Amino acid sequence: MERMKNAIKPLFTDMTWGAGGSTAELTMELATHAHQNGHVSNMHLTCTNMEKDGDPKKAVHEALTTAKTNGIRNIVALRGDPPAGQDEWKAAEGGFTCALDLVEYIREHFGETFGISVAGYPEGHPNAISEIEDPSTLTES
Repeated sequence: MERMKNAIKPLFTDMTWGAGGSTAELTMELATHAHQNGHVSNMHLTCTNMEKDGDPKKAVHEALTTAKTNGIRNIVALRGDPPAGQDEWKAAEGGFTCALDLVEYIREHFGETFGISVAGYPEGHPNAISEIEDPSTLTES
């Protein structure tokens, strides 16, 4: 980490979060290590299969609490991909349905503690795209 920081001087270091939290512990360790070695650490966080003890938001809350404790202040909020072996993404009952839900949760429970980034689709999310029958009804925005 130190060699990379000194040689290429990155503005930040991005750490991905495995589908369904499969690499959550490793992500947290790497993001923390990067932060402790002088990097601005951006930690990805998904809301796919993040249930703990029957609560679909508990693991997310714990991850955010650990990130805060470890000095990580940048979160890349993502819905996440379908879990391994599934073709379709489905929200857990009472859980998050999209990255916006995750962003709202972070702000509600952690205020301005974190800088939050999101990833988006310029043409709309593939699960939400529908054909427009009359393009003349579209606004400039």
